[in-house]
Amino acid sequence: MKSILIIGMGRFGQHLCRNLAMLDNEIMIVDQEEERLEDMLPYVVSAKIGDCTNETVLKSLGVANFDICFICIGTNFQSSLEITSLVKELGAKYVVSKANRDIHAKFLLRNGADEVIYPDRDIAEKLAVRYSANHVFDYIELTDEFSIYEIPPLSQWAGRSLKDLALRNVYHISILAVKRPDGEMSMMPGADYKIRLDDHLMVIGMKTDIEKLLEKMK
Repeated sequence: MKSILIIGMGRFGQHLCRNLAMLDNEIMIVDQEEERLEDMLPYVVSAKIGDCTNETVLKSLGVANFDICFICIGTNFQSSLEITSLVKELGAKYVVSKANRDIHAKFLLRNGADEVIYPDRDIAEKLAVRYSANHVFDYIELTDEFSIYEIPPLSQWAGRSLKDLALRNVYHISILAVKRPDGEMSMMPGADYKIRLDDHLMVIGMKTDIEKLLEKMK
């Protein structure tokens, strides 16, 4: 459980709040508009109306007491930049700011953000990868080089064990989990696990290696 402050209750801020609450975190939210806070009250321990570009308002929140401060303001970059800088100056331990453009990210990082997130860009990239290939069910980018893909097995893998297939040596990938059609998930399957044709494989590896594998599925 972590203590979290979320500033800005737009759509992204609200989704973030709900998901953090589901993971049993203690959350305080702040926004200038009261109606944006009302629906979030069941998920938080505290909610406050206020303009966080005002240093007095930020000081009243005790930002240094939170494990993470999220700045989720996407429509007014100047406000996002000011709040990011002020929160850090007031002793925030870790500041995560939302950006819509690369130039915004650069300024946010220079002015106090420990990390910058691009929800719209990240979702667009994920969807582009998923729908550009017929055999990708899901996709998670880890770095510029490594990713996790949810893919079907090659037909010739069916009925064979992971030990026999030696996927790491042959394809330079590792299987993190196997998802069955009924939704059951087998994490870190052992070497004796025999692949079924209807399995969904969660594989990790370099993008270039997985893309070569996907080519074999066409």
